[in-house]
Amino acid sequence: MANKTPLYQAHVDANARIVDFGGWDMPLNYGSQIDEHHAVRQDAGMFDVSHMTVVEVTGGEAKAYMRYLLANDVDKLKEPGKALYSGMLNEKGGVIDDLIVYYLTDTHYRTVVNASTRDKDLAWMENVAQQFDVAIEERVDVAMVAVQGPNAIDKAQSIMSDAQKTVVADLKPFVAAQAGDLFVARTGYTGEDGYEIIVPDSQGIEFWNQLVEAGVKPCGLAARDTLRLEAGMNLYGHDMDETVSPLEANMGWTIAWQPEERDFVGRKALAEQKAQGAPRKLIGLVLEDKGIMREGQEVVVNDEVVGVVTSGTMSPTTGKSIAMARVNRDLNEEQVLVQVRKKQLAAKVVKPSFVRQGKSLI
Repeated sequence: MANKTPLYQAHVDANARIVDFGGWDMPLNYGSQIDEHHAVRQDAGMFDVSHMTVVEVTGGEAKAYMRYLLANDVDKLKEPGKALYSGMLNEKGGVIDDLIVYYLTDTHYRTVVNASTRDKDLAWMENVAQQFDVAIEERVDVAMVAVQGPNAIDKAQSIMSDAQKTVVADLKPFVAAQAGDLFVARTGYTGEDGYEIIVPDSQGIEFWNQLVEAGVKPCGLAARDTLRLEAGMNLYGHDMDETVSPLEANMGWTIAWQPEERDFVGRKALAEQKAQGAPRKLIGLVLEDKGIMREGQEVVVNDEVVGVVTSGTMSPTTGKSIAMARVNRDLNEEQVLVQVRKKQLAAKVVKPSFVRQGKSLI
């Protein structure tokens, strides 16, 4: 049987189309996924992201452990609640998972990892933890809701108490705060402003229903995928995995090379790849012919296959088919062909970021 989030009954009551996602019964949509997509771009939508795994890292060597575990450096985090995006790598420099870590104290970090990688993530974190004085604890007592869109913050705050509003009033991007029972982070996966909110599981459905009453539209996995792809955000298992390094996945900015004396898992392999030049890179594509690019389709230049589409869709915001593709690093053409079914269709090469805050970048 698939796992169910604390909000599962709310999705059933709303007649959501339920599908299996990483071993979880999750809503794909509640009707029109296009309407859900536009709600996030134009107003406010929300997603049940309780299937993601919240892991508490505590102990006297928590900072040293996190500095070794992640390619990015948690030593940058000085302010309680400050967040950091990073890859968690294997010794070969491949991405075991991408995650967000929140600094609470020097002896307490909170991480949020992907649902589909939960078991291997926890096993890896426990394995590395054997070298440090730390404890790794998975939270099974919480729900998590992402409220996203230009009106998301106002609508989310409308259901908070005055005390909670005061705590989150001046919250900056990529910072979180504990506001009563709510852990409110100004983060997201859509290219829009908003919150990701951790709430006690017993309060999850009530919190969800309050947001519905405040005018926040429930959205499913389908809209979440088109939104994140428009924003040029990677999806684990598609745009990167254990065979792909951060240098090949537009995640080079998440690698903290300084200070040089800091070792982290995968550093040696990454340094060698950086010196030699990563063999592949991730690009954006905009289809110029009619059709839809999909994962697995070949990218062709001069009758030679030079790469493959890792994520592709029809973009509701731009009205065009967009994609991310991993290609040979020496590709410098401004236009390529994509093998869509039996046809080779023309596509323009762009930076893999197509929409930001409701505005088309292409």
